Amino acid sequence: MSGFLSQFGEALPFFAQGVVITLELTILGAALSVVISFIFGLMALSQSVGVRFVSRVFVEFFRGTSLLVQMFWLFFALPLAGIQLVPVATGVIALGLNYGAYGSEVVRGGINAIPRAQWEATIALNMGRVQRMRRVILPQAVVGMIPPFGNWLIQLLKGTALVSLIGLADLTFETQAFRDATGNTVVAFTGALIIYFILAQIFAVLMSLLERRSKASIGQPMERRALGGLGWRLGGSEAA
Repeated sequence: MSGFLSQFGEALPFFAQGVVITLELTILGAALSVVISFIFGLMALSQSVGVRFVSRVFVEFFRGTSLLVQMFWLFFALPLAGIQLVPVATGVIALGLNYGAYGSEVVRGGINAIPRAQWEATIALNMGRVQRMRRVILPQAVVGMIPPFGNWLIQLLKGTALVSLIGLADLTFETQAFRDATGNTVVAFTGALIIYFILAQIFAVLMSLLERRSKASIGQPMERRALGGLGWRLGGSEAA
């Protein structure tokens, strides 16, 4: 065990460099994905058949094709048209488009989950469509979207590993670099597993905290339940 810890310590500089890129890709990719999710999620609810059709084509295309192939197309095929993207931009755009397609369904489902009575109340108050979405529907819908978006964020984190195939020095790339330099496969990939797991748990806890704050902001009751992926609890409380 002491030998493993010693070797793991030697690998930490490699892992640290990779974690920075992995977090950068995760945060930027998630930000782009959220924007795309709301754009195409709202388009899917449009009264215009044409707008709904465009949304559906986008969602089905990016959900129905491989993220890896999408990334390769942006990195290797797009330059043939005179558009050259740096590896970080390629990774962020590919992740944003792919996970944005999945996220748009979360947005659409979250809005559709709002009770019909809420919509009718906004109409009775003579609110315009934009006003009712901004002031009544979206604040409630976003709270319901946070748990699936939490799972989606962790999937996006794991999806960043694919950028190592276009030469970007993320955690997976640096793990392989350490393995090539030392020949120590066990320490390299066990360390990477541990770090990915820790990052996923951090994101899970942060999303749980965001859900609690969002519920409090609209006056929904705060559930006393597990916080995050491993069931971390606030104040030692048990699930209701």
